[in-house]
Amino acid sequence: MDQPQWRGRDLGTRTVRYDDRDAILYALAVGAPATDLDLVFEERLRVLPTFALTRAQWAPDALGEAGAFDVATAVHGSQRLRVHRPLPKEGELELTARVAEVWDKGTAAVFEVVVECAYFAATWSIFAPGRGGFGGERGPSARARPDGPPDLEFTLDTEPEQAALYRLLGDRHHLHIDPEAAKAAGMPRPILHGLCTLAAITLPLARRAGAHPAGLVALDGRFAAPVFPGDRIHVSGWNDGEDLLFEAAVDGTTVISGGRAQFRVTT
Repeated sequence: MDQPQWRGRDLGTRTVRYDDRDAILYALAVGAPATDLDLVFEERLRVLPTFALTRAQWAPDALGEAGAFDVATAVHGSQRLRVHRPLPKEGELELTARVAEVWDKGTAAVFEVVVECAYFAATWSIFAPGRGGFGGERGPSARARPDGPPDLEFTLDTEPEQAALYRLLGDRHHLHIDPEAAKAAGMPRPILHGLCTLAAITLPLARRAGAHPAGLVALDGRFAAPVFPGDRIHVSGWNDGEDLLFEAAVDGTTVISGGRAQFRVTT
């Protein structure tokens, strides 16, 4: 099927279930300490909004399985999340997914997969080598790095076992656990999930914004380079009105660019 014909494709509706154990496991997997009882203790639990992305991973996977791109070479290019209201501690989510857009990058195509429900809207951008050149529009450019020195900086240590833990939430692509699969993809060893890295950054960002991590209402980030479990991430942030713009790097190499987070701040 020609790439433009994927635009607008309905990927279906699914009802997904979860309980407080799933939400607590997720919080631990993205770096919440055991002392943050409102993230890891069921009696006080507030569910991290980024947990929703683990429930919706089936949608971009379904597009690859349908033949839109080669699942062996396509990569997760960027992620967007817009939160409508807080997730309950447990329950059901009815998710509807579609292909919102297909951009032509010349040698590659970018597929935008949108998943929506009453609680959130999320967009996966999947970069698919070899699928471009069909004469379509290139799409929007990446957000430029803000001018001037950062308003805040911090480091974040990932854990050696973090990818093995995070994959229990649903993304079991072999690249994150199997050394042979990582080598086949051109990586020296298994890599950390991009969504794990992005979510982990929101925890300290929230604190520096005077907010709770569960108060996240908007999040964007582009995955510029892989992160390996155990890496130390350096995060730089800029205040931009209600938004915090950020970039993340490992040993001087940018791993997340075009970052944007907004939190609901309560007094």
